[in-house]
Amino acid sequence: MLSALTLSTMRRPSKKPSRKSSADSHRLAELAQALIQASSRLEERAWEREIEALLNKHFKARHQEPIDGALEQLFPVEPDAYDALMDVVEACSESSTIDYQGQQYDCLLVGIPLLAWTRFSIGSGPIPSDVMLTLGAHLHAHILAPEVMTAMVPSLYAIDQLPRSHSETYALLQQLSHAALTAAPVRSPADQPQTAPFLADTRYLLAALVAPSGMPLFRWQMMHGQPGHIAADKEQALEQWRNQVTPNMTRLLPGCGIQLLLPEAYFAACREADLQIRPASLRAASYYLSHTLDIASKDLHASIGRFSEQPESGRVDEYRIGFSLGQTNEVIYGVVWPLYGPEEANEEIVSRAGDSEAATAEPETPLEQILSLLRECGIDDIQRHAELFAMEFCDDCGTPLYPDREGDLVHPEMPDDTPAGSAHFH
Repeated sequence: MLSALTLSTMRRPSKKPSRKSSADSHRLAELAQALIQASSRLEERAWEREIEALLNKHFKARHQEPIDGALEQLFPVEPDAYDALMDVVEACSESSTIDYQGQQYDCLLVGIPLLAWTRFSIGSGPIPSDVMLTLGAHLHAHILAPEVMTAMVPSLYAIDQLPRSHSETYALLQQLSHAALTAAPVRSPADQPQTAPFLADTRYLLAALVAPSGMPLFRWQMMHGQPGHIAADKEQALEQWRNQVTPNMTRLLPGCGIQLLLPEAYFAACREADLQIRPASLRAASYYLSHTLDIASKDLHASIGRFSEQPESGRVDEYRIGFSLGQTNEVIYGVVWPLYGPEEANEEIVSRAGDSEAATAEPETPLEQILSLLRECGIDDIQRHAELFAMEFCDDCGTPLYPDREGDLVHPEMPDDTPAGSAHFH
């Protein structure tokens, strides 16, 4: 499920052709290297301030190229510096401090994600004003601290309708922050790109939170004097948010199952949604195939392949699961399971000795999650290919190619007599 957020969620450079590095690109790369070599917090903050000043100059001018150039320069040779620079880039684009009528305010762009799955289509676009009023009321009642002002875009975003760069993210933050301070109306974005229908996908609301500098933004930041209260407060906030808001979102997305996630800072919210949609995609595929083809899930075969952008590196970037009918070799459907961050270095099955509590407490690796979910869906005929495949796509339509039983990469094709529908390959 790669998208406009590839740079932010996967934390890798974009796949655009290499650009000529500018002086500011070199300077940003140099400052990032200095940042990770700092020997004190004071020195770290000094380098961060220099990076932030340079980033803000380019954000205000809508110049993304020097930033991408620095990230591309660091990614293959200085991964620690790359991560450090990416942290500052994301922080500066999703948060800032602004002056208004002689007072300083902290501003944060938040993502309000939900997971949706269906046999039909998942909507996006403008939200009615009465629903927006209800969402805003519940956001203030369950999630936000008392001093916070908000401005929310009255639109439900699909993932490929979100800001496509850090400079666009910064521009949206500034627009919404000033709207929150002046109580100006926020309009739905015009001419949003069409989004392809998937069986399971993410949707987002976007809002700016604005509060006097130093004041808390979220309810769980408010101290209650009890140890361990932060995690409990966040869990309670999420439970209340889901209970109150799910009926409103169900109205917006008829025919869909939905699950609301916790509103968080923009990039954190997008990453969490990317992680959480993966199990929903597998379950939705199994449900769709069994009901559309009028078969039992146990009659499906799943072929799992490991895929890499650079197979020679040995790094696994994603799994692709191809589904076949019975003993046939034709792949009829496919699901992509991308790996993020530490998962890329921990993609195999972990050997767990016995049933000890310590062993079972270890989180499942992505491959174990895939196997568990397939068996949970009733699919026991599973094949794992040992080969590390290159990430190949259809030249005509861009669909990912999936492994069949023999380990060949093929285009998924539903049987000719399949009822017409809107499902796409995820």
